[in-house]
Amino acid sequence: MPDKARPNEMRASNADRDAVVQRLQEAAGEGRIDFSELTERVDRALAAKTYAELEPLTADLPSGRSADPGEPLLLKGGLHGASRTGRWQVPGQISAHGGMGGVTIDFTRTDCRLPVIDLEAHGQMAGVTIVIPEGWAAETTEMDPGIGGLKDKTTPEREAGAPLIRLSGTGGMAGVVIRHPNAWERRKLRRLS
Repeated sequence: MPDKARPNEMRASNADRDAVVQRLQEAAGEGRIDFSELTERVDRALAAKTYAELEPLTADLPSGRSADPGEPLLLKGGLHGASRTGRWQVPGQISAHGGMGGVTIDFTRTDCRLPVIDLEAHGQMAGVTIVIPEGWAAETTEMDPGIGGLKDKTTPEREAGAPLIRLSGTGGMAGVVIRHPNAWERRKLRRLS
């Protein structure tokens, strides 16, 4: 089995290239780069094949996302369970412990401006369920499936500017599930919007 590529050697997607182009356009609008430099960098971004080729194009620019990562959030399922749903402020770090009651984290109605959210999940006895909007992506390589396992039901396509959930922790006895909204949840979201 071949070794995994280092993160910056991984192939870039259309969404990754689009996100860099968007940031470059914002930087030009802010007066940070001139038109000729914008054109040159956009051409390089559109031709980039790996993250290593994309990273230098915005390395000298401040992040276009002026979001406060906030205080870390800790959710403990305990005996009765815990959930974070509806509209809520998403911090940069979240820790969820399923306990005996389970934990549900629903990001579908949040307005998150963070590029990356580090989420440490421990399924324990009742599990952790994470629901992310379509267009968001999940990175689950740091997750230990434990006995209960990890069920990643997300699609790999990430929209330009959409957050990435970087999942770590362990599945424990009941496991961890990360997914997009199911049909019932999508109907409910349409009614709420």
